Amino acid sequence: MRFNLRPTKTSFYGMFAVSGDNLVVGARLLKELLGADPLQRKEIAEKMRAAEHAGDDATHAIMRELNESFVTPFDREDIYRLASSLDDVMDAMEAAVDLVVLYQIGELPPEIADQVAVLERAAELTAEAMPKLRSMKDLKEFWIELNRLENEADHVYRRLLAHLFNGDYDALTVLKLKEVVDQLEAAADAFEHVANTVETIAVKES
Repeated sequence: MRFNLRPTKTSFYGMFAVSGDNLVVGARLLKELLGADPLQRKEIAEKMRAAEHAGDDATHAIMRELNESFVTPFDREDIYRLASSLDDVMDAMEAAVDLVVLYQIGELPPEIADQVAVLERAAELTAEAMPKLRSMKDLKEFWIELNRLENEADHVYRRLLAHLFNGDYDALTVLKLKEVVDQLEAAADAFEHVANTVETIAVKES
């Protein structure tokens, strides 16, 4: 195996920025799905699948760099955690879109738009934060706001569950919709893991 002996590998910063930007793409495709005709959803799902593959490529690039670097800009375990959490966000968003298409769900509950709005804002903030890892400056607001957004996502999720189980939907539709909203909640949780990892890194580097 080739090891890089340069003092610090700066390419990690660019790769994390790519991962962050890709989450914005995924969140916007989620938003696009909400307003799309059911016949258009398959095309959106294909775009989301391509974004998820791009996310996988970015994650694999980070892991390869990690394996080949002797010295890293911050702790190896934190690099791994951050890359994995970013990947988890995209995986959950892609799964939600795929389930909507596979289950041939008709009209989506309006509260799902609230979930997606939280995820879109979290993605934008994450994309803005990733380049700041280079300087470790102005990151505190990021993890504070991401944790606030995750709490908001929890409230939206509970309201959605109450709506699903209030008798407006048949049992099979409830099961299908719950899987979708569970994946969106998983994406929000993964964003919180991103924020917590960034906080850990910043504290160690301060």
